[in-house]
Amino acid sequence: MIPQTEIELENWMKLNCYNFDSYSINGNFIWEGLGIEKNGPIFRWYYIERGEKNTLEIFRTEKEIIQFAYNQLIADKWANSHCIGFGFNKNEAEELANILKNSDIDYVQDEIPYSINTSAYRTYVFGCDIQNVENLKIKYYKESK
Repeated sequence: MIPQTEIELENWMKLNCYNFDSYSINGNFIWEGLGIEKNGPIFRWYYIERGEKNTLEIFRTEKEIIQFAYNQLIADKWANSHCIGFGFNKNEAEELANILKNSDIDYVQDEIPYSINTSAYRTYVFGCDIQNVENLKIKYYKESK
């Protein structure tokens, strides 16, 4: 069933384990990303970055903006991604990848520059697989070196 209201969209996102880090649905705060805002009878689809909010689309009904937002969400691979691994040790990243492979869980890993001569390794799982592996964050998610 396709959501028809903002509350239904929020509940659908929760049920399907989407994250709210980059999407403001039903008023949750985000630092950066896309969201829905009601201004009188008008619904705005906006993008916010560094505190600057820009309207991308305007809708006259809640049903229209919810349909639009839903389509955006299902088209965005990263909308239901969950970072469970972040660290600086390549061997630990490979260890985490092996655990996920053996558990038959889809994941994506990447290596990004962190500082001079230092890379960070990130690991993402998708959808409700997060419920089965969230405990791995304790060992494999390190915020600083």
